[in-house]
Amino acid sequence: MLKTASSSTEKPVAESTTAPQKSAAPERWYGSEHVARGGTLFAQHCAECHGKNGEGASSWRRAGPDGKYPPPPLNGTGHAWHHPIQVLGAQIKWGAPGGQGNMPSFGDRLSDQQIIDVIAWFQDRWTDEIYAQWWELELRSRQ
Repeated sequence: MLKTASSSTEKPVAESTTAPQKSAAPERWYGSEHVARGGTLFAQHCAECHGKNGEGASSWRRAGPDGKYPPPPLNGTGHAWHHPIQVLGAQIKWGAPGGQGNMPSFGDRLSDQQIIDVIAWFQDRWTDEIYAQWWELELRSRQ
């Protein structure tokens, strides 16, 4: 569904297939160009709900009066790192699954490449430890 490279200087997600070593953090799948573009897009489309730095709503763990959950943190302090990149991309593209939240669909506003860039931006805020855990989950999701 989502492709990650729009030029030969960018590294696609699928290119990195080796498991991270326990003693070192895995190399990140994205480059600085992804993060730069993603930061601009995040500020335009995501920060209003997820916070300027991806910190999310303070009450993100509790359903609101409407039964839906507020925007979670994307900066590594929430649960976004529990999801493979295809799931993250699908939630951005199609919105909150099963009416769990008020996340709108961005598929009509953002291209697949732009969605990948947004993911790169918020993953860049993750600690090496959180990223390594996510990377192991990502690799398992590809099997």
